[in-house]
Amino acid sequence: MARGPKKHLKRLAAPSSWMLDKLSGTYAPRPSPGPHKLRESLPLTIFLRNRLKYALTGKEVTSIVAQRLIKVDGKVRTDPTYPAGFMDVISIEKSGEHFRLLYDVKGRFTIHRITPEEATYKLLKVRKVAIGNKGVPYVVTHDGRTIRYPDPLIKVNDTVRFDIEQGKITDFVKFDTGNLVFITGGRNRGRCGVIVHREKHVGGFDIVHVKDSLDRTFATRISNIFVIGEGTKSWVSLPKGKGIKLTIAEERDVRRRRAAEQ
Repeated sequence: MARGPKKHLKRLAAPSSWMLDKLSGTYAPRPSPGPHKLRESLPLTIFLRNRLKYALTGKEVTSIVAQRLIKVDGKVRTDPTYPAGFMDVISIEKSGEHFRLLYDVKGRFTIHRITPEEATYKLLKVRKVAIGNKGVPYVVTHDGRTIRYPDPLIKVNDTVRFDIEQGKITDFVKFDTGNLVFITGGRNRGRCGVIVHREKHVGGFDIVHVKDSLDRTFATRISNIFVIGEGTKSWVSLPKGKGIKLTIAEERDVRRRRAAEQ
């Protein structure tokens, strides 16, 4: 009989976006409850140990975060299994490094270094628009933030640019055809493209058709779409590959060309 919340996570059950190997242990760090869902987040342990290689063991990660060196979205986080998720800014001030958590075209969390200027803001997808008590309008975003008194033109599925230090919305972009989007779930996770068309399905999932810069079109559910810029100009820098998925043959040709140049 299950009593209470689960405390463990088997290594094979961990999300593939963490890129953990099968054989180096039975368990994986289970993310704490937090702003992002378990399968859409990356615990700090994995980021510091498996990605950045700043620690060799989980114990070393604990001692790094206990020294209050790691900031997520401008706040010190001392929980080694804190769930950092898509668009979060991880800052290590001691080394002057800033990272934004984004997916590569294969749908895995990647190390994406950003400038200190870019680390001052993040993009948030609006999940809900409502009116609270005393008639205060507010929006709820994909990372669990509640922001009061938003611009009345902001609707669900739009993206807002959020200043981390001030805690305010500085700009927003509508969910509209012709705008640049990033795919955050499904088979096409990590791809970028421009919205071509939105199919509405009453009582089902709305499907959005997206076209990337190589003129390849693909479709995904609206819940997997994250608008990142107006027109074709992105508001955040993109990781290596720029969200363009190549076929296996094209990847091979790129590798061969690189090898020939060396």
